[in-house]
Amino acid sequence: MCILALAWQVLEDIPLFLISNRDEFYHRAAQPLAHWPHSPIFAGQDLQQGGTWQGIAEQGRWAIVTNFREGGQTTQYPTSRGDLVKDFLCSDLPPIRFAKQLESRQQDYAGFNLIVGDRQQAVYMSNRGEAPQILPKGVYVLSNGLMSEHWQKTAHLRKRFTQELLPLMQLPQVTLAEQLDTAWDILQDQRKVTVSLLPHTGIGEEMELLLSSTFIQSEVYGTRCSNVLSIKDEQINWWEKTQQGQHAGEIRQIHIK
Repeated sequence: MCILALAWQVLEDIPLFLISNRDEFYHRAAQPLAHWPHSPIFAGQDLQQGGTWQGIAEQGRWAIVTNFREGGQTTQYPTSRGDLVKDFLCSDLPPIRFAKQLESRQQDYAGFNLIVGDRQQAVYMSNRGEAPQILPKGVYVLSNGLMSEHWQKTAHLRKRFTQELLPLMQLPQVTLAEQLDTAWDILQDQRKVTVSLLPHTGIGEEMELLLSSTFIQSEVYGTRCSNVLSIKDEQINWWEKTQQGQHAGEIRQIHIK
């Protein structure tokens, strides 16, 4: 998972509204969004390690993880970052307690940003410099650096999310189809950042530029799926759009009441 925008307790009657892109190597096998057998989890699944990048559970628990970009990092870690989402969704701990317990073993994982939540509380942490913190209501945008860092990539997504999509969500005459079309358009934005404004994460200018757009495309790596997730009243709705391969453009929906 590479980038997300979250409106937490901002929209009336929609405490959680989240859009995101998952970026990964095209050859890495994965299952699309589905209910996992014998599990409370609804998510896509990484078939290499068995975890996931974003998921929900019937009772309203949800979680999402992004990698923390560290160019030149060669350390092998014993556990997969995809287990973080899976472990939270299968837990019954409040989000802040889960995150604080994770702190004691956070160095067992490669660099990550993690947001975990339920219907009442959302918590962010990173094992590269951000202790667990309860998020007050607001809009949050996160990519592959710390949430407290300014990246032009996240600033661009924040602008489109807050100026185009969130106002649309509050207009009663706007249809769901129009809302989704706008969300997909934002998530498929291939605008790249001016070279002078790129972050410096140790991967070189050419790769920084390639990865600077909301939607990423290259020969071997890019945006694999886009997601729109909302909790409204007691209903959970999640749309996943496949963005790569022979099923590109296919949309799957999960509705939980």
